Amino acid sequence: MEKVAYHFALMNPRLSVTGIFRNALDTSRSLLLITSLAALGCQSNDTPAVATPQAPVGASEYPEGSNQGLRLPFSRILGIPGQATRAALPSPSQAQPEITAKAAILIDEWGWVIYEKNADQRLASASTQKLLLGILIAERGSLNGTITIAEPDTWAEPTVMGIKPGQVYTRGELLKAVLIRSSNDIARALARDHSGSVSNFAGVMNQKARSLGMTNSYFTNASGLPTPPGQYSTARDLSKLGLAALTKPVIRDAVSTKVHTFRFSNGTTKTLNNTNQVLKHFPYCTGLKTGYTNAAGRCLISSASGNGRNVVAVILGSTSPAVWSESAALLSYGLGI
Repeated sequence: MEKVAYHFALMNPRLSVTGIFRNALDTSRSLLLITSLAALGCQSNDTPAVATPQAPVGASEYPEGSNQGLRLPFSRILGIPGQATRAALPSPSQAQPEITAKAAILIDEWGWVIYEKNADQRLASASTQKLLLGILIAERGSLNGTITIAEPDTWAEPTVMGIKPGQVYTRGELLKAVLIRSSNDIARALARDHSGSVSNFAGVMNQKARSLGMTNSYFTNASGLPTPPGQYSTARDLSKLGLAALTKPVIRDAVSTKVHTFRFSNGTTKTLNNTNQVLKHFPYCTGLKTGYTNAAGRCLISSASGNGRNVVAVILGSTSPAVWSESAALLSYGLGI
């Protein structure tokens, strides 16, 4: 924990490994990993927190047609520097971090569990589910194609960019903005453009979630807001989502961006500061997605690279600033630093 406190005290860190996930990669490799991600699940365990690896889920739990025999880490498949074989778990001398959030999980790049607490408890996931939006938009492609903003796109709150009906933007610039600043009006615009309506898009989200092995999640919108009601996910499912998101170069670029300038159609600009405080102050963090609603509390899917390892942590139902310090503590524990 002392190391974590030290890293959090660093402002504007310079880190060589933060570019690990930024290498441009061809689409075929990304598609290959999506096929394999269904094989990277983990068995649940009644013990709230464990430090021993959990075996991947059995073949009967994989979506039909998935490649059940392929169990490779995303770094190896994509050619990202990392372990060719599974890295050793943290040594017994490393104390497990104390997590006060309702639920949490820490996995390595193979999808194996390093730590978990209530990982299968159904909870609201808030804007962390925008990573699923990002995957669907990235896979549809045509990111240089344009979207004309419609009136229903602007029916959003409380976090909005302020786009107006009739304005025209590329899908790529809207996708980057929504992953950095989590604007709900942009999420609505991207969902409508993709599937014709937000409700139709929610159905596509649920299909995609199942294909990723997220069997304990249900979504009703693209933003993570509590209306329509009935949304839920789990820390375990969201860790699978985090791994899947990291296979998309356009998503890795966006979630690792600390500050971005968004240009409106009328020429005015807005500076977007990434909502992920761990990215700003923990030098090994490579990004991913925040979330907050009154019902969900503070939520965060975060990733980190270092010491020859790549890890993903999920925290649900936390408070500020605990969500940042506890996420950093999990990432540090997983990297063995």
